[in-house]
Amino acid sequence: MTHAYSGLYIENAQQVFAHMLHYVIYDLGMEYDPYCRLFVQSGVADQFGRGNPRYVAGMSGTELADEVLRRVTGQGCTKDPAPYEDRSDAFWTGYTLAWYQWNTGCSFRDLFEEVSCSSVANMYRKYHEMDLQHSADEIDRLRRLSAYEGSIGLKRLREQAGMSQRDLAEASGVPVRTIQQYEQRKKDIRRAAWETVSCLAAALHCRPEQCVSPEVRR
Repeated sequence: MTHAYSGLYIENAQQVFAHMLHYVIYDLGMEYDPYCRLFVQSGVADQFGRGNPRYVAGMSGTELADEVLRRVTGQGCTKDPAPYEDRSDAFWTGYTLAWYQWNTGCSFRDLFEEVSCSSVANMYRKYHEMDLQHSADEIDRLRRLSAYEGSIGLKRLREQAGMSQRDLAEASGVPVRTIQQYEQRKKDIRRAAWETVSCLAAALHCRPEQCVSPEVRR
């Protein structure tokens, strides 16, 4: 397996990410998923995920949060972090996510499209005393489930429209083999180009987001 960056930085990266999440959740009162969207939007997630020393080793968790908020909102953090001794659920979530991203090489952008940060936080009660690999296995399972649900959405829409895979291919211009791969989970439709999803949606007379969601409502 190819790691995202040198293992020399991973322990420090875990600590920084963990302190960052604890700070934004408990000191700033933000929620997991909205903050992680800002983290990705800011571009800091890409740099952190590549192991840029400035971010994984050169900043504290508070400083990293400040960088994210300044980039996106134009305003940094004005509140000092409160001292704490025990690892919180937010700390564990950050520690686990940093290790998972490093270990898999998956970008934070792709990871959070498939598994929400809050869903990882919900794993805390069951997994926080276990080896990290157990948590990683569960995150892998959630990612597979996400891809599966996306394939269900496309298949249901196609069947509701009374179309075969070939019918959909002819109407959308998307190759029938590609449609088969989405429905068989050999490809993740959530990673498809926007143009591809839009063409499928137009052929199915639905909204593009319905093609990647298991909840199909016309």
